[in-house]
Amino acid sequence: MRSQRPSPMQPPPDEVRRAPSAAVAEDTHWSRPECQAWTGMLLLGTCLLYCTRVTMPICTVAMSEDFGWNKKEAGTVLSSFFWGYCLTQVVGGHLGDRIGGEKVILLSASTWGFITIATPLLTCLGSAHLAYMTFSRVLTGLLQGVYFPALTSLLSQRVRETERAFTYSTVSAGSQFGTLVTGAVGSVLLDWCGWQSVFYFSGGLTLLWVSYLYRYLLGEKDLVLALGILVQDLPMARPSKVPWRQLFRKPSVWAAICSQMSSACSFFVLLSWLPTFFKETFPHSKGWVFNVVPWLVAIPASVFSGFLSDYLISQGYRVITVRKFMQVMGLGLSSVFALCLGHTTSFLKAMVFASASIGLQTFNHSGISVNIQDLAPSCAGFLFGVANTAGALAGVIGVCLGGYLIEATGSWTCVFNLVAVISNLGLGTFLVFGEAQRVDLRPTHEDL
Repeated sequence: MRSQRPSPMQPPPDEVRRAPSAAVAEDTHWSRPECQAWTGMLLLGTCLLYCTRVTMPICTVAMSEDFGWNKKEAGTVLSSFFWGYCLTQVVGGHLGDRIGGEKVILLSASTWGFITIATPLLTCLGSAHLAYMTFSRVLTGLLQGVYFPALTSLLSQRVRETERAFTYSTVSAGSQFGTLVTGAVGSVLLDWCGWQSVFYFSGGLTLLWVSYLYRYLLGEKDLVLALGILVQDLPMARPSKVPWRQLFRKPSVWAAICSQMSSACSFFVLLSWLPTFFKETFPHSKGWVFNVVPWLVAIPASVFSGFLSDYLISQGYRVITVRKFMQVMGLGLSSVFALCLGHTTSFLKAMVFASASIGLQTFNHSGISVNIQDLAPSCAGFLFGVANTAGALAGVIGVCLGGYLIEATGSWTCVFNLVAVISNLGLGTFLVFGEAQRVDLRPTHEDL
């Protein structure tokens, strides 16, 4: 059955009048060359976001040896990123809806790049290394928390609905590419130059990207205007156009939030603990292998999931059917391979299972992440911020709990069981209650 959703090329005039912030008019969509240029730059931005994000997990073992951290203390540092990350999701989405997601991304990236470069210098301030590293990660989390909500807002306004899944999954492939770059180059720098060099590398690249983005894709006038809105008008902002009560009465919205929370939490647990798992379980293995191969598999998997999603919809499959299929792959099947990780003593099999689990998780980009844009394109940044806040909070608990489970049991099986339970809870909720009909329209309008 073909979807009855009207073409975004011809939005109803009354909808445009009632939801001006949605920017659904035709002239707000990027042209094909603009879309290609921005997709490339945002792909690189997501890559650098994860370059800086995974710097700490890559360096945790070496830093633990230098500073004498045990597993609980290392878990505290790793999870502290999410303490900050969960606080700015809604703010990032709201600002993206209001002043433009690209401006929010530029401002935040310039700051987190600087903090990443400065992190090793904090160790020179005194002996409270655990406190300094925790503080640095909290700040990084605060600044990176605005990225994906602002990105979701930007793409929901500037990309046509028929191209959203491919564009979003392509840009999101940068998360795996960034992890791959830091896993490969970072492992070499770690061995040759020490853990400090990994922070300098990822932070320096971020600042170079910010300079290029500012020079070629964003003008000074746009940035000054955005800063003026933030400084002068934000405290007295006009009443929000977000239909709070209407959104949170819908089971489909809660299903999206729950599924996003599960996918984010399970991904963060694997992202944070996989390097340590391989290092301790297979001590003679090469770091660049287990820090590279899973993410190398995930890059084409993410792009393929977006292509497959848009193709199935173009062939007449219902939007929600496609979204649920993507979640079955991204949460259900990926959790099966995560479970297998806890029951193998073979390095080769562990690499296959880890690669399959991480690769399949990228199908979430074409499932729940785009479903949020289906539900509320006029306030997608805000709604994604709410959902990702839940995911970040779950990530804090999950990563910390992972450290305690390993310390208490001495077994990694508990961690992978935790990932499977979290994933399947979110999948079950989405399969039962998930929808793709718009819920951000006025009650006098029919859902599309």
